[in-house]
Amino acid sequence: MEAMVLRRPGMPLVREERPLPRPAAGEIRVAVEACAVCRTDLHVVDGDLPDPKLPVVPGHEIVGRVEALGPGVTGFAPGERVGIPWLGRACGRCPYCEAGHENLCDFPLFTGYTRDGGFATHAVADAAFAFRLPEEADPVALAPLLCAGLIGWRSLVAAGPARTVGIYGFGAAAHIVAQVCRWQGRRILAFTRPGDLAAQDFARSLGAAWAGGSDETPPEALDAAILFAPVGALVPLALKAVRKGGRVVCGGIHMSDIPSFPYRLLWEERQVVSVANLTRRDARDFLALAPKAAIRTETVTYPLEAANEALADLRAGRLRGAAVLVPRRDT
Repeated sequence: MEAMVLRRPGMPLVREERPLPRPAAGEIRVAVEACAVCRTDLHVVDGDLPDPKLPVVPGHEIVGRVEALGPGVTGFAPGERVGIPWLGRACGRCPYCEAGHENLCDFPLFTGYTRDGGFATHAVADAAFAFRLPEEADPVALAPLLCAGLIGWRSLVAAGPARTVGIYGFGAAAHIVAQVCRWQGRRILAFTRPGDLAAQDFARSLGAAWAGGSDETPPEALDAAILFAPVGALVPLALKAVRKGGRVVCGGIHMSDIPSFPYRLLWEERQVVSVANLTRRDARDFLALAPKAAIRTETVTYPLEAANEALADLRAGRLRGAAVLVPRRDT
């Protein structure tokens, strides 16, 4: 098998040939059809997240076909299409798991971070944390749903029954969440990097009622704001934009430091909350909703060996929608 491997944070990924992995008890081996590139992959590669498994194969928005079953696996058959997300395993025994919050598990494994992921021709995953996907769908279009979609969905749920939602950072997650909001009848206001007219046009094309720079004052107060951009300075700006009792949801796994701000911005029962990881229920709920909402992902494809180029384009903000790596079909 071929894999793009991170040997040391801050360094480019290295192309390696490896033996095919053998699935252990409870695991499946998947032939990767497509793997989207997430900002979390960028945080792993750039060293923003502590203690990755090294060397590690990044990638956690995996679409592929079941190729082999480990001992004890039931419910899957070779050839079926599955999706493999960020949460690769939860212990099932810690207080968080027992309370139904496996996203906060004390002893988790994360795909592409603490276990090898999908920037490869093949990947191994726990069968209990893999999800069937539509056989007739385009695997490239499906791949961003496995994290951009899932974490966006969890962030939207955390925002509560907000009628008017501000989205800060209009990338892969935002372009999916905007479609869900439109289907639900919510009103979207989009905030981009100042001067990024292309991203603002993109947001409007997906139903945003207004789009402008993050330094601009929106034309109306927000019921909630969701921050996908990993910029701590946006938190006080979002608090200023939400009405009394409003909520600011931080949807990223990493964010630069939040600067000090006057208590007045938080007062009147405004809230700042974070979203961490996902649960299997999130995946089931969102993957069932996606076809009903007629979600269409916008993607830019790269061959597997161009993973460093895809990461660079994401880092520089050159992408519209999501980057997706596609392994060679003859591998």
